[in-house]
Amino acid sequence: MDKNTLFAFFLIALVLLLTPKYMEMFSPQEDNQGEDKQKDDLLKTESIKPVVQNPTVKPLGVGLIKPNPLSVLNEKLTTIETDLYSAIFSSIGGGTVKEFHLKNHFTKDSQRVNLANNEHALGPLLLLKDIDGNNIDLSGSWDIKTDISGPVLKKEMVLEYSLELFPGSYIIKTFVFYPAEYSVKVFLNLNDVKDRIYRDVSLSWDGGLATTEQDSADDLSYFKSYVYQGGELEELKVKPGESETQDYNGATDWCAIRSKYFICALIPNTPKDVRSAHIFGTNKPTETYGMSFVFDGYRDTTSFVLFLGPLEYERIQNLNINLDEVMDFGWAFIRPISKGVLYTLKRMHLYIPNYGVVLIIFSFLVKILVFPLTKKSYQSTSAVQKVQPEINALRDKYKNNPQKLNQATMQLYKEKGVNPLGGCFPMLLQMPLLFALFIVFRTTIELRNEPFVFWISDLSSPDKIFDLPFTIPLYGSHIAFLPILMVISTFIQQKMMTGSAQQPQQKMMQYFMTGFFFLIFNNFPSGLNLYYTLFNVLTIAQQKLLPSTPQKTKGNV
Repeated sequence: MDKNTLFAFFLIALVLLLTPKYMEMFSPQEDNQGEDKQKDDLLKTESIKPVVQNPTVKPLGVGLIKPNPLSVLNEKLTTIETDLYSAIFSSIGGGTVKEFHLKNHFTKDSQRVNLANNEHALGPLLLLKDIDGNNIDLSGSWDIKTDISGPVLKKEMVLEYSLELFPGSYIIKTFVFYPAEYSVKVFLNLNDVKDRIYRDVSLSWDGGLATTEQDSADDLSYFKSYVYQGGELEELKVKPGESETQDYNGATDWCAIRSKYFICALIPNTPKDVRSAHIFGTNKPTETYGMSFVFDGYRDTTSFVLFLGPLEYERIQNLNINLDEVMDFGWAFIRPISKGVLYTLKRMHLYIPNYGVVLIIFSFLVKILVFPLTKKSYQSTSAVQKVQPEINALRDKYKNNPQKLNQATMQLYKEKGVNPLGGCFPMLLQMPLLFALFIVFRTTIELRNEPFVFWISDLSSPDKIFDLPFTIPLYGSHIAFLPILMVISTFIQQKMMTGSAQQPQQKMMQYFMTGFFFLIFNNFPSGLNLYYTLFNVLTIAQQKLLPSTPQKTKGNV
């Protein structure tokens, strides 16, 4: 392989490494010593943390009053079973999410994923002030007007909470659930009390999302909070040891928080009714994000949609609110390719149940697609190798005259009908596809926990065969098997292309690239390594079976 092609490989590896630069590979470990061991037995039985906002991230500068322990004893739990999830709502705070288990997504120990962060009160939480600006305590146990605990829902059902705020005056929070949707409608009725409260009312989600992945540091690197206003997406990522709040005035389409594979979004039914939106986060000691809306409490009823579920592209896109903007499919010119790759893999999976087999077939399809490019690359490389002795002679002849050497070299290429960039340019054309594959394999939920064969139990994570007692820079603290096969196949492919005409500089570059690939691919998803390994094997077969001699057409420069 000539040095131009090797340089192209280096560019591919470098950009692949830098593309997900926002994914922080290391995150501070959670501090497990923050739990108060002096709580009395009564408070140890609390089924939900008191609804008290962190004073560093309060969206309105308002903290809720800590509930009376007796109100905790009055807590009522409601279980909602749908085709997609099993959730437990608490009467504390008027319907707060205590557990939210997804039926189609599992942890490494085969337990259903629970999106509820049990370390914090969640939401949706209502915050009110009286007309004098005093905080109103809404953190106790609300009454349940309708209770839908029971079998799996077959039609939409209503769960309604009420709280007597003033004698004979109630606020009502209503949830509407649907059997095959992650979306839950939330209605807030303040008609009875609107003349006795301050105009600005807030609805918030203050507890973040739970980490769901075995590699919690990788999962936390995706934790963010978002706000979408006027077609523009703003995001918040807090640094370790910091807390931050961002405020946005005016109509707001939605706010959201996410982890690597899951999302919680609050979507106002009428964006123009929102007076302001706030996203906030804290990373001391643990990383947690939240969001809130301030709306006009003088309206009789205000409604939102709570979406709590997986980041499945088609499902998110079908909401028609641009919520898919939180999903990173790469740079603008890469996104259509990434989405096309994801669409193809999902459609193939409808007929082929194993994603590993899907990737094998996909490798063949991609090889057929890029065959003209790779064939041209090999032919150009072979042509350059054949004129290499003459190039070396010119270097000896004009070693003291670089300008003359360049002129003579280009003239030789022209006479021989050789394009010196022919081996590199086809590889550069394939880079968008390589970037797209990296993004899809690395970040989309479709490959999460999808097994292939034997030890490859998750195509979205490295195929570890054993852990190391130490960490090697770039390489990591484990050994994966597929990267070893990938590097071996890459080395064989390069040796076949360079042959015996390889220069010392080229040989050094080849060894460097092999070592570099070995280091960085150890932490890449096994699906990506499987694809690259198969693609290399097919390339080796192509080089063995097809002639590499190009047509000698003069002027092909």
